[in-house]
Amino acid sequence: MTLVAGIDSSTQSCKVVVRDAGTGALVRSGSAPHPAGTSVDPNTWWDALQQAVAAAGGLDDVAAISVAGQQHGMVTLDSSGAVVRDALLWNDTRSAPAAAALLDEIGADAMASRTGSLPVASFTATKVRWLRDAEPSNAARVAAVALPHDWLTWRLLGYGPSAADDSQSSSPLGPDLDALVTDRSDASGTSYWTPSTGTYDLELFEHAFGRPAREAGSGSSGSSGSAGSSVAGSADAVVLPRVLGPSEPAGTTVAQPGVPAGIVVGPGMGDNAGAGLGLDATVGDVVISIGTSGTAFAVTSSPTTDPSGVVAGFADATGAFLPLIATLNAARILTSVETLLGVDHDEFARLALAAGAGSGGLALVPYFEGERTPNLPDATATLAGLTLAGTTRENLARAAVEGLVCSLADGMDAVRALGVSASRVLLVGGAALNPAVQAVAALVFDVPVAVPAPGEYVADGAARQAAWVLTGARPAWELSIAATLTPDVVPAIRERYREAQALGSVSRPS
Repeated sequence: MTLVAGIDSSTQSCKVVVRDAGTGALVRSGSAPHPAGTSVDPNTWWDALQQAVAAAGGLDDVAAISVAGQQHGMVTLDSSGAVVRDALLWNDTRSAPAAAALLDEIGADAMASRTGSLPVASFTATKVRWLRDAEPSNAARVAAVALPHDWLTWRLLGYGPSAADDSQSSSPLGPDLDALVTDRSDASGTSYWTPSTGTYDLELFEHAFGRPAREAGSGSSGSSGSAGSSVAGSADAVVLPRVLGPSEPAGTTVAQPGVPAGIVVGPGMGDNAGAGLGLDATVGDVVISIGTSGTAFAVTSSPTTDPSGVVAGFADATGAFLPLIATLNAARILTSVETLLGVDHDEFARLALAAGAGSGGLALVPYFEGERTPNLPDATATLAGLTLAGTTRENLARAAVEGLVCSLADGMDAVRALGVSASRVLLVGGAALNPAVQAVAALVFDVPVAVPAPGEYVADGAARQAAWVLTGARPAWELSIAATLTPDVVPAIRERYREAQALGSVSRPS
């Protein structure tokens, strides 16, 4: 049996799965927590990775490994390989004014055409702009900008701070910044990489940061794919990780604590692309994930652009593309109403299932904390259609579920509006197992819905990639399906939801 490992380095924790490269069977796993916050020392991720690997029984018998990581975060390194400042994570919103400035300076049409997406506070370009303006002394020290999974891959390969830096753990191979690598899925979330061409737009990086950049390994000649920076190869140029192909190895490990030598390392990927690969999603699949926040993304063979900014035109980890929407409100819609009703998950589901389709006329537009899709950051939730007869515990529970599913269906519609085909929904996340959510999904989505068995699909995607790099063939591991739902659409549910949207407030009370 040949074993491969996949790592999911998320905002909350690091998870490791070890699987049989041939069948995908889970052999063992482990995890370790990450510190809370939106600005985090990346060295804590490396510590957590080593702890999670140890909890998973180590890597002595593992032939290949890959890292999937939280997207968009900004990891800045100086010339000695040391971290310049704590990484700003995707959910750090201090760069929102920088996002607005970049959009105003470049223009929506140009940004959509050049990067597939419009800059928002999550994206890396907005964070480097913030660093330039808010912390110029730190900005001046920056020699390389990486994403979370890039930095962890670099550390796995044995690179890192020089031994002279006492503040951060040293590494066997030292601070070779030209050894930094990334993949197309994570690069596509930076706002300075172009999915349609597969190259960095170095002019956009320089516009954001005020200094030129080059792709790692390009030397003094500058990076291919530059949009024209005449000084891309200058000594002052910031190094950006080299973008590897979907099954291109990053290298092999060298011996260091917790990491034996000779393990093949994959290019890694962003977390959403990791989930897509872990689910073995292909063209025609729409993955809808119900976590604290929600996502809906499709796999498509062609890049997408949306000048409205609703859909982010990302790349995936296989060579295809991953148009994606995100919602701020997802599973917490249900937990909020559960708390209001004073019930647990099981009783909440029973109440919702006891009500009929349409919730007795109630409709909940669940923008409890504003919303990203649609872009209404100051919106509040709206409960409409209250009557004496219809205002029951059962109908309120049902309205919460219908509001959740309708919100995600709106996101799926935004993706399909770009010409993306949808023949199946893969419904994942903890709330996907709620029987009321499944019942409502069949009444709202107009294509078959498959509910995969619970799993660590981001880490599984990394493990699949590791097997792909090792064997040269994309693994055909079987996906376990817990439930299959046949569409039985009730149009009145979404019609009532749209009416409530039109009535809703878009500003918070003062």
